[in-house]
Amino acid sequence: MAYQFRKAEEDDFNDIWTILRHAIERRRLDGSKQWQDGYPNPDSIKKDINNGHGFVLVDGTTIAGYTAILVNDEPAYSEIQGKWLTDGDFIVYHRVALSPDYVGKGLAKVLLGFIEEYALQQEVYSLKADTNFDNQAMLHLFEKLGYVYCGEVFFRGAPRKAFEKVIER
Repeated sequence: MAYQFRKAEEDDFNDIWTILRHAIERRRLDGSKQWQDGYPNPDSIKKDINNGHGFVLVDGTTIAGYTAILVNDEPAYSEIQGKWLTDGDFIVYHRVALSPDYVGKGLAKVLLGFIEEYALQQEVYSLKADTNFDNQAMLHLFEKLGYVYCGEVFFRGAPRKAFEKVIER
């Protein structure tokens, strides 16, 4: 099946927020503390879309997944307790979530592959991301895709595991 990856549009908001609400609940049911503090929320998603940072993974006309992608824009990453692999330009992505209908089908790997392609189109060769210590699915995905653990960053007072992947030109 051929998936498309594109910038999110205002009309996508309801589908995106539904996906994120389900992902927040999945995190809770998994016993994770990630996303249990009122973030992400509708305002953060609207801001992503309005600023051109929101992206969707689309299956035909169905939104299967969501992420926010920024270039060189994560202040918390300058305060890492550890060391990044590179010091230059980077792509950072947040709020990776899949529709419940698409969970368990390998689509997180597909979504991260599209993020790599986006980085290459921007001529940026570093991907940086973070996740909660108890998000086993994302930790496993980072390991599987060749991300390197670089240390801890802090968001809203809580530590998060930070990873980087240097991609080939």
